[in-house]
Amino acid sequence: MKIIYSFLCFLMLPTIGFSQVKPEEKFLVENGVSQQLANFRKYQISEVSYELLFEIPKQKNENINAQLNLNLTISDLHSGLVLDFKEKSENVKSIQVNGKNVKINHEYGHIFIAGGDLKQGKNAVSISFIAGNLSLNRNDDFLYTLLVPDRASTLFPCFDQPDIKATYKLSLTVPKDWQVLAGAEVKNKIEKGDFTAYTFGESDKMSTYLFSFVAGKFKETVQKPGKFEMKMLYRENNPKKIEMSTDTIFGLHQQSLDFLEKYTNYAFPFQKLDFAAIPVFQYGGMEHVGAIQYRESTLFLDNSSTDNEKLNRAKLIAHETSHMWFGDLVTMKWFDDVWMKEVFANFMADKIMNPIFPKINHNLQFLNTHYPGAYGEDRSLGTHPIKQKLANLKDAGSLYGAIIYNKAPIMMRQLEATMGKEAFQKGIQKYIKTYANDNADWNNLVTILDAETPIDLQKWSEVWVNKSGRAIFSDQIELDKKNKITKFEISQKAADGSDNIWPQTFQIGLVYKEDVKVLNVQIKEQKLDLKEAVGLKKPLAIIYNYNGFGYGVFPLDGNNLKTIPTLKDATARASAYINVYENALNGNAAINDAFDCFLNGIQTEENELVLGILTNQTNAVFWKFLTEKQQQKRQVELEEILYERLEKKLSSNVKKTLFNLFSSIAYSESGKEKLYQIWSKEISILGLKLNEDDYTNLAMNLAIYKHKNANQILAKAKNSLTNPDKIKRFEFLLPSLSQDEKVRNAFVESLKSDENREKESWVSVGLANFHHPLRQESAQKYIRFSLDLIEEIQQTGDIFFPKDWLNNTIGKYSSKFAFDEVQRFLKENPNFSPILKRKLLQSTDALYRAQNIKKETE
Repeated sequence: MKIIYSFLCFLMLPTIGFSQVKPEEKFLVENGVSQQLANFRKYQISEVSYELLFEIPKQKNENINAQLNLNLTISDLHSGLVLDFKEKSENVKSIQVNGKNVKINHEYGHIFIAGGDLKQGKNAVSISFIAGNLSLNRNDDFLYTLLVPDRASTLFPCFDQPDIKATYKLSLTVPKDWQVLAGAEVKNKIEKGDFTAYTFGESDKMSTYLFSFVAGKFKETVQKPGKFEMKMLYRENNPKKIEMSTDTIFGLHQQSLDFLEKYTNYAFPFQKLDFAAIPVFQYGGMEHVGAIQYRESTLFLDNSSTDNEKLNRAKLIAHETSHMWFGDLVTMKWFDDVWMKEVFANFMADKIMNPIFPKINHNLQFLNTHYPGAYGEDRSLGTHPIKQKLANLKDAGSLYGAIIYNKAPIMMRQLEATMGKEAFQKGIQKYIKTYANDNADWNNLVTILDAETPIDLQKWSEVWVNKSGRAIFSDQIELDKKNKITKFEISQKAADGSDNIWPQTFQIGLVYKEDVKVLNVQIKEQKLDLKEAVGLKKPLAIIYNYNGFGYGVFPLDGNNLKTIPTLKDATARASAYINVYENALNGNAAINDAFDCFLNGIQTEENELVLGILTNQTNAVFWKFLTEKQQQKRQVELEEILYERLEKKLSSNVKKTLFNLFSSIAYSESGKEKLYQIWSKEISILGLKLNEDDYTNLAMNLAIYKHKNANQILAKAKNSLTNPDKIKRFEFLLPSLSQDEKVRNAFVESLKSDENREKESWVSVGLANFHHPLRQESAQKYIRFSLDLIEEIQQTGDIFFPKDWLNNTIGKYSSKFAFDEVQRFLKENPNFSPILKRKLLQSTDALYRAQNIKKETE
């Protein structure tokens, strides 16, 4: 660590006077950006602007020469200036400060400029450097930056913290047949032999993680769906997908923009809204100012896509567009509040879908989208509060996960219901207006919302935002001699044994022969006497969380399992099926009973969203919680049920959902022969629409299932591809699909080199192939290999990759061997990163639970 003598007053600036500052105080500069350093720089500097030049060569292995001209105002010189540049020291070529060359001082991922070389007020710093490659995502004929959450400093020297917003003037020199996209419009274009130099105008103010550019061999299309033109770069070459998707993609951006302007009462805040569709993109999307990036396969759909896939595309676009207001215009002060931008993006995306898809059951869609994911992490030993502590930005990537993306929107919906929609919207409008082009934290928002409601929101949010876990509900029902309810008491306790109480609203459905009596519940304390139930006849069954609004594990009895498929309300069915699954995992229902319940539902369910929940849970129970003997017994039954339904007259959406489950479990001789006949188009199932990607996935499944023609199937599958990006992906995956164990082992061992992990989405699929349940006998020896690599994965990978790595390695297992490997790893690594341990515990929740569940069913 480097000791910097400076003020500590920045920790107390709001409450003490400047005259109380002691210049001899000191703080430490370490790897990454500590909150202490960030607070000081926020106090020290202002009016920051970056001018950046990058010279992109034709070959991706060649260095990118770059230049930074930084202008800023400095109010304090005692500690000098600390910039962030997480690259090798030799990548810094020269530094000029206010026109004079200064000594290069680069340590701990920072560039230090002495106070004596600076002046009070305006300063100019010029740095010649070689750009870092870690976040440039370089491919043979395209590249794109991805700098969230703290990766801007791996590309260029900067102040890599969210509360120092700046403008950018970018210049790019690229091969002449490349297209470019950035946060501002191109102002000048000059041909230079085999290269073209682009100069962009000055950008809007933004945080470093929102700066980006895309360059490469892309197609370009422009439309004007509203008041201004939008541009899209893409590489998709399927004419049908391009024709069927392009207008919709532009239209969805405009519809999202229109809704947000009206809801926030604040006009679109930036110069432009352009976007790029990238085939190897790590996430669904990223909200860069003026240049949103998307995973291409999510945007371009054809006539084989289901309604749910179309809805997911629309929600993704709405999510990223929402970020223009929530995250880009108003940005969190520190990344411990990163959840705020994500909760609003998801919450607003759900609202935007209502007018765009008027026939969709949006309450059901919300349940389907958020609850399984939130429960998946919140039930685990690795659960955490929505708002997490963050001492250093280098660990910010670990904050992302289902708690942020899924539990937080559930919390926000409960908050809106508690306040009322009008009061909530009024508060949000004040929040946007107050903090536009600035930074805010959760307390700033709560203060504004608090003024719009008599409810004590500080107290309300304490458990929802600052505490982890969920409620476990129980009931006590008493009847008189006429079987009428005399008492209906609901209780909640925290799953972790704490005294936390989650105030919330939900419904209970009392099921009778002719109808369902729905009761509204608003529980604020540990217990609630549901007086509305007193005097009602004993129901045939009680369906808790009938409207899918509540959050927790609810009571379940045998009658529920039989009643669920008969419920007319689709949201009630979905919520009940989720509750069966959660109870089974908690040991309150037998896993075989849960599996039978799901099988019954699969045979009758015709709602695509409910069926999606059913098939996902059936798949999880089959592979994770049934013993090997149980799998052998139930596999044929499940296969036959699914294929029988596929042959019936059903909607294409339902058939596609059923087929996805069928193809994931049809590994018997008869099953894989049916899959082969479908893949080779010897037979077709009426109403089942499959596209090129579906046939590729079928080929991979047939290889994993050891079909006798596996090698020929894979060769033919590769030859059928016409998109060069998809061909490269398939070639990368081929070793993970090999029938030769040595080839598969070599594939996994190659991932020890970070250059072989660059295409993270490809790596995740390859690992899933390698660690598939049918291959685990040969693959399990690489469990420890994968665990030993995880700390390096965190250092070199993007924000979701460590969890994806764990999910697709140890997360695929449910065996005692795998459980023992995890315990051995943790015992032998007592200083293992607490952050990564949390991710590991989340990924192995099913593994931990399987030890008890399988033991009970043997």
